[in-house]
Amino acid sequence: MANTENRRLMYTCICNAIRECDLRKAARQHNGNAESVYAKLGKKPNCGNCLEEAEDVIREEREALIDPAIAA
Repeated sequence: MANTENRRLMYTCICNAIRECDLRKAARQHNGNAESVYAKLGKKPNCGNCLEEAEDVIREEREALIDPAIAA
């Protein structure tokens, strides 16, 4: 459990200081790709190195909404 909590506190986007937990919350509240979710957070990608990881996090979160067993 502690490992999961530490992961959620990690930064997904260093340029914008977006934590994984913030990205997950925004993904649950907003449809669209990473750039669209960043906009929901009032941010925009700068260097772009985070976008692939952000897309993975967003996809995981949305799959968990469809199938709660995935989140476990």
